[in-house]
Amino acid sequence: MAGNTFGRLFTVTSFGESHGPAIGCVVDGCPPGLPLFAEDIQHDLDRRKPGTSRHVTQRQESDTVEILSGVFEGKTTGTSIALLIRNEDQRSRDYGNLIDSFRPGHADYTYWQKYGIRDYRGGGRSSARETAVRVAAAAIARKWLSEMYGVVIRGYLSQLGPIELPFKTWDSVGNNAFFSADPDGVAKCEAYMDELRKAGDSVGAKITTVAEHVPVGWGSPVYAKLDSDLAGAMMSINAVKAVEIGSGFASVTQRGSEHGDELTPEGFLSNNAGGILGGISTGQDVVVTIGIKPTSSIRIPRRSIDKGGNAVVVETSGRHDPCVGIRATPIAEAMMALVLMDHALLHRAQNADVKTATPKIPASPNKSAKSSKSVGSTKTHSNPHEA
Repeated sequence: MAGNTFGRLFTVTSFGESHGPAIGCVVDGCPPGLPLFAEDIQHDLDRRKPGTSRHVTQRQESDTVEILSGVFEGKTTGTSIALLIRNEDQRSRDYGNLIDSFRPGHADYTYWQKYGIRDYRGGGRSSARETAVRVAAAAIARKWLSEMYGVVIRGYLSQLGPIELPFKTWDSVGNNAFFSADPDGVAKCEAYMDELRKAGDSVGAKITTVAEHVPVGWGSPVYAKLDSDLAGAMMSINAVKAVEIGSGFASVTQRGSEHGDELTPEGFLSNNAGGILGGISTGQDVVVTIGIKPTSSIRIPRRSIDKGGNAVVVETSGRHDPCVGIRATPIAEAMMALVLMDHALLHRAQNADVKTATPKIPASPNKSAKSSKSVGSTKTHSNPHEA
């Protein structure tokens, strides 16, 4: 199977299946000398792992990471870093009825037609279980980006089904099971998810990810645009069906006089571009929002076919997230980090010596006066994450 490696200079090659003995990855291209310990990676894995609340799958995985190579005496050596996460709580019997039939909305049918063989246990390679190793690899990227450039990458759940969760404060994100930046919306989310689980159904979500302190100049025009790479990275996450950069689809109704981010000596006056112009970072916050579809594994009977093409009814049992978006915020942050790390190294390789006489303007003037409306809102087009 091709397509298991991500990146150009900072690359991640992942391996493993949902119900195999382990999942893992090999990270190549990390500069030497970065202090790195398992605890640096474990923190992000703990934010993503299952079983953290009643609103997500109750599969119990510690997601304990092991660093097998590429680190000596607490520092990266510049050689490949191998990471391993052992699977501990597989229940393959839950998928016994799917040996010969295909779940609607899942990759079962397409995998079977493409490869002629598939691991029906939890989706095998197509399972979101694989995203744990992306989070592990990205923890390395996040630490390097932070230490070298002061880049901070954060995300939050901006919508859960019909419930919109406007950005209010980053302080709220780590204090609830939904990664919500709106503390007032958490109770509503809890009640909604309890009803959804009782109904045996699922729902989608929207997640907004923000990278602060990204220097101006990362990315390239045409085929290596920062925004196109971010879009591709986000679309590689399981269940993602939409990606917006900056104002995204709200740009359709804007006029040019409104959408174009004016520049002043004191800074940009708005950030509809999401921190990227012509495929190159502007120095503003890079803002990406993704739309995640409803979980396909639900208890409600659905029509499908078996391997013989015969009509069947599929009812999925086992442990599943009624909304996969609830645990996806660390994954979106991870893909942002991997892309930015790759582009940081690409920029350093080709353009590190470029100097211009034009001063680098601040990301935004009067940050404290910025609106707290959500990105892409039709009411305001300033960047709330610069508040």
